[in-house]
Amino acid sequence: MYRLTKEGKSYLDKGLPEKRLIEFLEEEASIDEVKQNVEKSSIAINWALKNGWIEIEDRTVRIKKRPEEIELQRALESARDGEELDEKTRRRLVDRNLVEEVREDVVKQAEDQLKKGRISNLTPELIKTGLWKKAEFKKYDPTKTGKKKYPGRKHILSYYIEKIRRVFFDMGFEEMKGPYIESSFWNMDALFIPQDHPARDMQDTFYMKKPSQTDLPSKKLVNSVKKMHEEGGDGAEGWGYSWEKDISRKPVLRTHTTAVSARKLAEIEPPAKLFSVDRVFRNETLDYSHLPEFMQVEGIVVSRDVTFQNLLGYLEKFYSKLGFEKVRFRPGYFPYTEMSVEPEVYFEERDEWLEMGGAGIFRPEVTKPLGIDVPVLAWGLGLERLPMIKEGIDDIRNFYYENNLDMLKGAKI
Repeated sequence: MYRLTKEGKSYLDKGLPEKRLIEFLEEEASIDEVKQNVEKSSIAINWALKNGWIEIEDRTVRIKKRPEEIELQRALESARDGEELDEKTRRRLVDRNLVEEVREDVVKQAEDQLKKGRISNLTPELIKTGLWKKAEFKKYDPTKTGKKKYPGRKHILSYYIEKIRRVFFDMGFEEMKGPYIESSFWNMDALFIPQDHPARDMQDTFYMKKPSQTDLPSKKLVNSVKKMHEEGGDGAEGWGYSWEKDISRKPVLRTHTTAVSARKLAEIEPPAKLFSVDRVFRNETLDYSHLPEFMQVEGIVVSRDVTFQNLLGYLEKFYSKLGFEKVRFRPGYFPYTEMSVEPEVYFEERDEWLEMGGAGIFRPEVTKPLGIDVPVLAWGLGLERLPMIKEGIDDIRNFYYENNLDMLKGAKI
């Protein structure tokens, strides 16, 4: 089926440009006069020349043959009235963009849509056929929102992990990695946590059945840690008990990424700036704020020139790069750091200060047995709290176990 285009309808009312040119010319006229008096004069002259109706000499347009009837103008009227047109005429009209072809099945689809009553969706068929003008549309409320559609995206935790890694890289840190299944030696003994400490109990730590035990590092390193626990040294008193290798060999799911820091301290030469963003495991009761598996942000700076003031500066810079403009610190206590501090950030939406983790300078009881005799700044920060604060998420289980897709997809990251 065929229908007039917008241009075709215009030419039907006003006449084709070449028709208007012939009507304007009595015998001859200059090109400038034609341009002033004939709309779309260039098109008119072009088609009149092709049809052999005019000739041009010395910028003068002369009538060569005046047609009795302009067939294409009559064809436009036939197309409007739905009359049959021969193939050649139809092609000429289509080529000049005066009519457009519409498939009959498209028309039928549009007509079927109209028969169903009020239209809720404007379809391509209604637009192509122009039948939308005859449609009665359902009323709608412009204040109501439609169903949200979300493109593919990263999990919110993956987004924050990458963001934190970029912050550390920008600050000149290198990334460190360590195993999930760790020996009690690296997880606790190397951090000067006594072997009878409550944190080692089954209710706090996941111990592994397989493997039944782990290998220990070099004999020299083990003896240094053993001596520090039993006797102390370099001004430290030690814990004064009999340290046992078998307890140190017990494999655990690491309870903190500080175990990774301990491993690295035994390998590196100062100065160094290292970080880790990785999983840790604790035997916690599952609720809205506790999980047996979560992410920890670990960092250490090893240098003879660093002080407690540098530690505060690193933490303040880290959180400011994550979008927290107000950071403050309050004294804290941790078994393997002294001095110790707990950073807090101000959350404007709640108008309150929130504690984000722990930090301090490693005690000599930790660093000396590992062969480090310079200050080591250290921090261990919770990761999940960042997106919870930023996105207003009140249940940590949404990140791991609930997998609330509407919440995850709607997070403004």
